[in-house]
Amino acid sequence: MAALALVLTLVSTLPGDTGSEAGTTRDGDKVHGTPAVPARTGPDVGWGFTHTQFSADVGSRTAVDRVAKRLSGRSVPQIQHIMGWGAGNPEPVKGRYDFAEMDRRIDFVRRTGGTPVVTLCCAPDWMKGGKPGSDRTDWSQESLETAPEPAHFEDYAALAATVAKRYPDVRHFIVWNEFKGFWHEDEGRWDHEGYTDLYNLVYKALKKVDEEIEVGGPYLVMDSQDPRQEENASTTLKGDWGTMDQRVLDAFDYWNEHKAGADFVVVDGSSYTKDDELLPDEFAATGKFTDVSRWVRERTGDLPLWWAEYYVEPADADDHRDGWSEPHRVAVHAAGLMAMARGGTSSAFYWNPQREKGPACAGCLWSPTDRAGGGEALPMAGLLSRFGEEFPPGTKYRKVPVAGAHASDVRVLADDGVVLVVNTLDRRISAEVDGKRLALDAYEVKWIGG
Repeated sequence: MAALALVLTLVSTLPGDTGSEAGTTRDGDKVHGTPAVPARTGPDVGWGFTHTQFSADVGSRTAVDRVAKRLSGRSVPQIQHIMGWGAGNPEPVKGRYDFAEMDRRIDFVRRTGGTPVVTLCCAPDWMKGGKPGSDRTDWSQESLETAPEPAHFEDYAALAATVAKRYPDVRHFIVWNEFKGFWHEDEGRWDHEGYTDLYNLVYKALKKVDEEIEVGGPYLVMDSQDPRQEENASTTLKGDWGTMDQRVLDAFDYWNEHKAGADFVVVDGSSYTKDDELLPDEFAATGKFTDVSRWVRERTGDLPLWWAEYYVEPADADDHRDGWSEPHRVAVHAAGLMAMARGGTSSAFYWNPQREKGPACAGCLWSPTDRAGGGEALPMAGLLSRFGEEFPPGTKYRKVPVAGAHASDVRVLADDGVVLVVNTLDRRISAEVDGKRLALDAYEVKWIGG
């Protein structure tokens, strides 16, 4: 998953160099960049994407401008981590900060009029056993996925507060990522106590900066397994898509019971099992998103539900998802978005698998910006943009009748203004949707109305 798309090398400034500065923070200190129009406030932000190691903040000016213009059509929510995935070590030595890469990413979100969301992950080396006073950063996957030591939880909360003060227009913060480093090896379960301790300290630190900041967690991976596998299997949350890992549910329940507070709830996961099985097929497997969303909503009441990451296509050993054609990929992703919406999800973020250069990659939102001809929108960008525009938070969905021999092969989602239709077959079909006869090409995603 996201853990494999790591930053292997980053150029950082000298310790203490915080980059160029302009504007002011909540405390009146200087802050980099000029905040754009006020970003969306409140705990619901809608459907967006995550910036990863490579994004459109660098490259050919023409290509970067092309992406920025495309995104500026609507306030797209965009996630950026504070360390890794395109951002350098924010505090290589205690008390000395380097926000150069983070500044550039947040400035890009501002430029596009997007809603910036910050994921508070990962942690500087000195917080997790690194040599004190050393400004060297270990960018290996093992190191990046190490959690802060409990003795440094308060230091991490202080770093979170520093980030919040530096970017006063960021109103939404996610605490940590996928429980990285929070695993009890000897007990074979998640260290939900440790994560919740960190979460609560960060939550309180952010609220002290500004009570109006929105904070969410726990960003657990909602793992499922083959229903024939009995070990760690949930007896209550299961479906044709598989059976949930009970250890994940236990961790969620602990956090939910012991959290200091939350403005929204965050989960992560795939429609396929831990063994990369799509049960009973790639489209039906997306039913997991509906069932898990409903399970979470039942426990958290009116708190908005976010999927910080979601996946419908298993990855290879290099974390690439290149096995499907783009129409196939877009169709299954559309079905996944529909499934989340039906379960009560209001915000979800596509993990953009962007590459630095070369030909357009499978599933990317735009072609690489390393050349003037780059930055062209790709099919997944069209799906996410239209879905976010038509089905914002608070949308009231309505049932739509589907008839004909292929009624079971069609997925639909509708409100009073538009109907989204997906053909789940790799061949042309026809069906009657909402009283209208439609011809649908193989894996076609069609919008009616709007």
